[in-house]
Amino acid sequence: MSMRLKNISKSTQEYEAIHIVKVTATGGNIIEREWLARAEVVHRQLRPHLPADYAKRMAEIFSTGVEMWVAVEGDLVLGVAIFRIIENTHANRKLYVDDLVTDETKRSTGVGKLLLDGLTDEAGQRGCITIDLDSGTHRTGAHRFYFRERMVVKVFGFSKPL
Repeated sequence: MSMRLKNISKSTQEYEAIHIVKVTATGGNIIEREWLARAEVVHRQLRPHLPADYAKRMAEIFSTGVEMWVAVEGDLVLGVAIFRIIENTHANRKLYVDDLVTDETKRSTGVGKLLLDGLTDEAGQRGCITIDLDSGTHRTGAHRFYFRERMVVKVFGFSKPL
């Protein structure tokens, strides 16, 4: 899949060559192992706790139907999206974003928007009625981005450590 940035600001003109690579096929089968390996550094910026054997852990996660896309320029990964399709009684069918992270040196350059726009298109093609994600309360920079992209806070999330 190749998606190019469009309608980008002058400050992001240098990133017009960015495109999305699907690391997994629909259903989670890994089709681009090289890009999975390259994604690790960026993904760990959000999830540093992932185990040392990143590829093995991600393959386990993908086996449940989770998918990965990466935003790339040349051979560099600039952003990572991890997502799944969920069907439930609340939203019927939705695209749930587990992780959306842009390399810390490339934030506010259009990379996150490219990924989110691509996910929005994908969600529509797959019959989803919403895109959902959770974001830690401390991630205020990410929240500004989500609000700019017309996302709204619609629920409180609760968890209970076991």
